[in-house]
Amino acid sequence: MKNDNSAEVLSIDGREVRVTHPDKPYFSTQTKLSKLDLVRYYLAIAPGALAGIRNRPIVLKRFVDGAEGQAFYQKRAPTNRPDWLRTVTLSFPSGRKAEEVVVDDPAGLAWIVNLGCIELHPHPIRSGNLEHPDELRVDLDPGPGVGWEDVRQIALEVKSLLEELGLRGWPKTSGSRGMHVNVRIQPRWTFSEVRRAAVALSREVERRAPALASSKWWKEERHGVFLDYNQNAKDRTTCSAYSVRPVPDARVSTPLHWHEVADCDPADFTVLTVPGRFAEFGDPHAGMDADAGSLEKLLELAAKDEATGLGDAPWPPHFRKMEGEAARVAPSRARSAAKKPVVKKTRTRMPLLVIANSPNKDAALAGLERWRSKYPEVAKLLAVDDVLVDAMRGRSSTWTRIRVNLRKVPEGLRPPQETPDPDDDPTRQWRHRASKQHQK
Repeated sequence: MKNDNSAEVLSIDGREVRVTHPDKPYFSTQTKLSKLDLVRYYLAIAPGALAGIRNRPIVLKRFVDGAEGQAFYQKRAPTNRPDWLRTVTLSFPSGRKAEEVVVDDPAGLAWIVNLGCIELHPHPIRSGNLEHPDELRVDLDPGPGVGWEDVRQIALEVKSLLEELGLRGWPKTSGSRGMHVNVRIQPRWTFSEVRRAAVALSREVERRAPALASSKWWKEERHGVFLDYNQNAKDRTTCSAYSVRPVPDARVSTPLHWHEVADCDPADFTVLTVPGRFAEFGDPHAGMDADAGSLEKLLELAAKDEATGLGDAPWPPHFRKMEGEAARVAPSRARSAAKKPVVKKTRTRMPLLVIANSPNKDAALAGLERWRSKYPEVAKLLAVDDVLVDAMRGRSSTWTRIRVNLRKVPEGLRPPQETPDPDDDPTRQWRHRASKQHQK
């Protein structure tokens, strides 16, 4: 029912949820969906979506202007919230704390969607045990130009390895170009131990499929499908099952059976198709909670790697320097710094130029096209994977950075680093303040 303030009031299991501006367009290009359409989608698949977030603290990634607008992350629970909505207090690597929302039922799900949460971003922990994850997350992230067939092949390699280690993986499309494989584990290990296991898994998959898989953190060293082990670091979240992604066709991060992986097409799973699939076939991940496994064999694999000299892999940039971690610097910069001053070179082995910084991806891509037009001869020499489009995550927002790798461009043709166009890095101001405070 609608009230006088242009809001739709939904009665959900005896609780009232007010959907403000229900007709507001949330998808308006390829697929047309209003805010209320999105709420109704989540209510239609609520048992599946809740299985991925129930009893977990959740980061609110809010798209208050719809999927085409700029998103921001809100860790702290809104002060104006229903009495029946739970919260828990988390501690982060930075030393900060935040009271975060816990969603347990369809009413809570509808309430956060009304805030603009198109995606669902739960932590891999339960509210009663905040320091021991019960989920290892394998995030398969294809590089530029890497096809869906390669992603599926690496997913099957992950499945095979997990089975050898006595673990069961549960695959789902990411809702974008990649795939996720979640592994339910016993909540016995710390975040650092779970991440260490993920590093070992990533490296072993790379050894088994060296032409297609990469465990390298630095983009200049990657190829094929990157297994992002750092999604298991504390304070990192990924979109959970049945999350809608902010892409024009409103794709959904959809749970799959393993027999579906070889032939599936992520474009088949959208807000318009997934409710029918869910109603007809149920949730392929319904049995996940009953199948928690042990990380012991993966940690044994990690110990073997360390015994051969493979140290810790790089952590995300906002984490403190970890014991055993190598210098947190891109390999090209490390090589350049290691050169003796007598042998002076103006170019590094992996010369990277920053082309654009913007909270708006389309604006950043437009800047790339302007750069290509300015340097057409150079642009012709770039391979697909020489253009690095990075989705950057700041303290409370996301933004796009575009770089080009000039490794295949002759020295005499390489343009200089110019002021990026556009040059709107939303983190620059607070990083500058943090640097000044650190110097005091």
